[in-house]
Amino acid sequence: MGDLSHVDEQGRVAMVDTSAKGATARRAVASARVLMSPGTVEAVRARRTPKGDPLETARIAGIMAAKRTSELIPLCHPLPLTHVDVRAELRDDGVHIEAEAATSAQTGVEMEALTAAAVAALTVYDMCKAVEKGIRITDVRLEEKTGGKSGAWKRRE
Repeated sequence: MGDLSHVDEQGRVAMVDTSAKGATARRAVASARVLMSPGTVEAVRARRTPKGDPLETARIAGIMAAKRTSELIPLCHPLPLTHVDVRAELRDDGVHIEAEAATSAQTGVEMEALTAAAVAALTVYDMCKAVEKGIRITDVRLEEKTGGKSGAWKRRE
């Protein structure tokens, strides 16, 4: 663990100065789980949710969220994203979401991938809440990242 990057010498919160860093290719993958009852899973599978297709809507919402991350997280730099993909897979216990973001910039895209996964999960909840209020969003987490000074990192189970 190192020092907190968003704290200046006086202990104040500050945006990191990336002006001396070179732009490099960077990529991050994050995931989230949306746990629901078997009945709600069946409603999604049969496309019987009142608001329409939660998986496709969540996918689009995640992509839109990644593009707006710097507006939501106070100290994130706005990034020129070169790629965002969100995958939502229906499983027996709910929906597994995986979000990928890429850029060629001076700072990483972990927050964009995490934001995409979280907003996609919230969208699944919104689309399915009429069927079940007890849906749980869990395990929003970074799975892997590449690029930048710290190099590659991958979650180990």
